[in-house]
Amino acid sequence: MKTRKVGIIGVGHVGSHCALAMILQGACDELTLVDIDKQKAKSQAIDCMDTISFLPHRTIIKDGEIDDLTDMDIIVISVGNLTADKNRLNELKGSIEMVKSFVPQIVKNGFKGIFVVITNPVDIVTYYVQKLSGFPHNRVIGTGTGLDSARLRKVLSQTTNVDPRSIQAFMLGEHGDSQVANFSTGTINCKPILDYLKENEDTIGKLDLDQLEHKVAQGAWDIYAGKNCTEYGIGCTCSDLVQNIFHNERRVIACSAYLQGEYDYEGIYIGVPAIIGKDGLETIIELPLDERERTKFKKSCEIMSSYIEMAKNY
Repeated sequence: MKTRKVGIIGVGHVGSHCALAMILQGACDELTLVDIDKQKAKSQAIDCMDTISFLPHRTIIKDGEIDDLTDMDIIVISVGNLTADKNRLNELKGSIEMVKSFVPQIVKNGFKGIFVVITNPVDIVTYYVQKLSGFPHNRVIGTGTGLDSARLRKVLSQTTNVDPRSIQAFMLGEHGDSQVANFSTGTINCKPILDYLKENEDTIGKLDLDQLEHKVAQGAWDIYAGKNCTEYGIGCTCSDLVQNIFHNERRVIACSAYLQGEYDYEGIYIGVPAIIGKDGLETIIELPLDERERTKFKKSCEIMSSYIEMAKNY
């Protein structure tokens, strides 16, 4: 029986909670934690191991070095920090420098698995991890708008009093300010969102969809204002993606995927729904967009393209 192995590079607030979420959900059998601060990685591994007696799944957690990740099935990249200026794009130079320092080494050592990228700005960093690794695009996936889509379902749930698991809706585009809510094809209780909201206007009121979209996009900064980081939601987002791969679930989730003509764009990674399975990204789901969504998605793609060009100088 094959042991499912995951390595996490960067175990600060985000990486450590990715580890915890995977342990709690039994997503993998072995976890190796790597950080530039070796004592932090060691301490996080010990702290995580202290939970095992309370859980239904046994996971071996240890700290290690980049060279210990060669036989991993999945490597999660979660280096870097969220900036206080409310613009993930301003993290680009530092993030590119960090991934350049270890991705080529990992590939040279013989890693043959799948990269899952969280480091911001995640769409652009995912693009460069793929370039640095030379891996097929299906084996380099960013968390993208996976967390934003969960926030959209949360906001709609709070507004309509419908369980978020009965809501199907995605945020598209950049994991950042230019993301767009796909209201036109989403559903609530199996009904189109726009129809459901209109039918229930007498109980939930007339909603401002642009305001709801803005609330989702600003979700991270509302959290950051009180604790200077986000960690729980992205931890579960990462674990969900990892489980999709290990269990070959072939479930549709939002992630940062490489466009090759889908949505009339190509050559960039950006947040879209996709089918994820044992080989990574299988198929991008191309949703029909209304005029508002097409315009905003186009703008988001153009922003990503411009920053990809900018990063070539780093």
